[in-house]
Amino acid sequence: MHYNPNFEQAIIDLNNLKTKPEDIELLKLYGLYKQSLFGNNNTSKPFVLNFRDTSKWNAWNELRGKGKIRAKIEYIIFVEDLKKKYGMKD
Repeated sequence: MHYNPNFEQAIIDLNNLKTKPEDIELLKLYGLYKQSLFGNNNTSKPFVLNFRDTSKWNAWNELRGKGKIRAKIEYIIFVEDLKKKYGMKD
């Protein structure tokens, strides 16, 4: 993985929000994180009744074709938005 201090800081900041983000926000973060590290989702789609894993798989798969660097930038920007929305722990 190419080291990106802003990306690494965004991961740290995400874990220090005052309030846990909404599920839809967490799915977006998951997809951007996986895309930024691994590129396109080449894993098998989970069993349809496994809602949690299917949701995560879909969140990542929807980003197919987005470059890793672009995904990292969007992840960083989204974490900044979440920091404004939820605030940071003291």
